[in-house]
Amino acid sequence: MRRREFITLIGSVAATWPLAVRAQQPAMPVIGILRSTSLAFSTPMVRGFRQGLTAAGFTEGQNVTIEYRYADNQLERLPGLVAELIRLPVAVIVANTIAALAAKAATTTVPIVFATGSDPVVDGLVASLNRPGGNVTGVSFVQGLLGPKRLEMLRQLVPTAATIAMLVGTDTLQARIERRDVELAAPHASTCVPLPLKNK
Repeated sequence: MRRREFITLIGSVAATWPLAVRAQQPAMPVIGILRSTSLAFSTPMVRGFRQGLTAAGFTEGQNVTIEYRYADNQLERLPGLVAELIRLPVAVIVANTIAALAAKAATTTVPIVFATGSDPVVDGLVASLNRPGGNVTGVSFVQGLLGPKRLEMLRQLVPTAATIAMLVGTDTLQARIERRDVELAAPHASTCVPLPLKNK
C-alpha cells in the first residue's frame, strides 16, 4: 500500500472514532493536527488526511473543524502546542510519531491517532500492535521488517553476487534493528556490508 493510501486511511480512522467520544465535544467536532515538522513539509500528508475525511463524509468548515499546529522541528514547542489543542478542546489529535509521543505524555483521555514508518511499540506509542491499549492508536507501515526479505529477493535475482551493500541511516533505533536483522539473514557476515548514511 502506498504512503498516500496510508495517510488517507488515517483520515478515515480519525473520522470514525467512537460516537461516545465525539458526543462529548461541541456540535461541530474539532480535530487537532499536530506535527513536529513544518507546514511546508506536512502539506502532502495533510492533503491526504483531508481526502480521508471527505471519503468518510466530513468536510472541513461544514461538519468538522480542523486546528493545525506545527512545531517547525523545534521539539521543545510540542508540549505547548499539545496543551493548546487540549484546551480547545479537540475530539482527537492526529500526529506524526514525535508529536504523538508528546501528546501521549500530556493526556490519557483525548484520543491520539498516528501514522508512522517505524515500530510504534519500540517507539513507545503503544503497548502492542494487537492491543495498543490506552488512548493511542494508528497505522504503522514498518518497512524495516522487510529488510531480510529484500535481501532474499536480491539473492534470487543475482545469485552470484559476492557482496551486497545496504544504505542505513543509523540515527534511529528502527534503522539499527533493520541493520541487525539483515546481517542475521545473511549466511556470511562478509556477504552483506551495511553502509551508514551520515547526516549533513
